[in-house]
Amino acid sequence: MITVHHLENSRSQRVLWLLEELNVPYKVQRYERDRSTMLAPPELKRIHPLGKSPVITDGPTTVAETGAIVEYLLDQSGSSSLRPAAGTPEFLRYRYWLHFAEGSAMPPLLMKLVFDRIAAAPMPFFVKPVAKAIVKQVMTGFITPNLTSQLDFMEAELAGRDWFVGPDFSAADVMMSFPLEAAAQRAGLGAGHPRLQGLLQRMHARAPYRRALEKGGPYSFAD
Repeated sequence: MITVHHLENSRSQRVLWLLEELNVPYKVQRYERDRSTMLAPPELKRIHPLGKSPVITDGPTTVAETGAIVEYLLDQSGSSSLRPAAGTPEFLRYRYWLHFAEGSAMPPLLMKLVFDRIAAAPMPFFVKPVAKAIVKQVMTGFITPNLTSQLDFMEAELAGRDWFVGPDFSAADVMMSFPLEAAAQRAGLGAGHPRLQGLLQRMHARAPYRRALEKGGPYSFAD
């Protein structure tokens, strides 16, 4: 049976959701973040050398990285309901959004998190003005424009579509859920992006999504 090594408030929530959508049996091994650093606990390094989540074990097989896990689970399940047929224009669009989630959407969100923490971190009084000036320059010159551009792009791409690929829900939507949830919490995804807000509402309303929350435990990004 598949075991999901699940870190609280992390990308691994998407793996639980996908498994619920596929109706595949699985076990959850939960891990809590270190309360001072918010990093994963060292126990995860026993599963994978980088000690990060998500990672799954399936018998002797270990798979890390959300996108790789999604493709592995779809291949193993044999399901064709969550991705378009290979060779079609829809499949090309599906593959684009599957990889956009981590390749383009997440890096500026992660940078914003890091620089927000730098700005709020305790430091000597004579250093703080310099640190804040650097943070402001990076935020206004790079991070915020990139986040705005990406949110506007995603909003436009949903014109006439209920989901990222088209009228049908797919595993690409599962992958895109975490960057959208993170953007809604800390990067300005709000009333100015009604299609993205509607998409998040449709995601959160799905029964498999709700079941995954029950099995995964607290997940603040769904609030």
